[in-house]
Amino acid sequence: MELRITPWVNEEPATEDVLLEQIEDEELRIYRWTSLPDDNFSGHTHGFHKLLFVVEGSIKFDFPTRHKSFTLNAGDRLELPAGIRHSAIVGPEGVRCLEAHIY
Repeated sequence: MELRITPWVNEEPATEDVLLEQIEDEELRIYRWTSLPDDNFSGHTHGFHKLLFVVEGSIKFDFPTRHKSFTLNAGDRLELPAGIRHSAIVGPEGVRCLEAHIY
């Protein structure tokens, strides 16, 4: 798995149902979570691959070892390989996400 951002490009707004349909074939266990505006997740790594889908709001991810930052909005997908250091800050409206872990 490579670090990849897939932006939402469909004309209709992203909804949880539409996003779940997109990942249905991947047979993943999906977790739902929300965070308040401006919540901050300090730098860390995971021992698993992570897929994240923004349902509502926004969240900015920073990848210091890759010298990259991305802001994800509704419908955007993040594929995050295990072991990549990252931090995140939630946007001013908060964020609601779907997430799956691949071990």
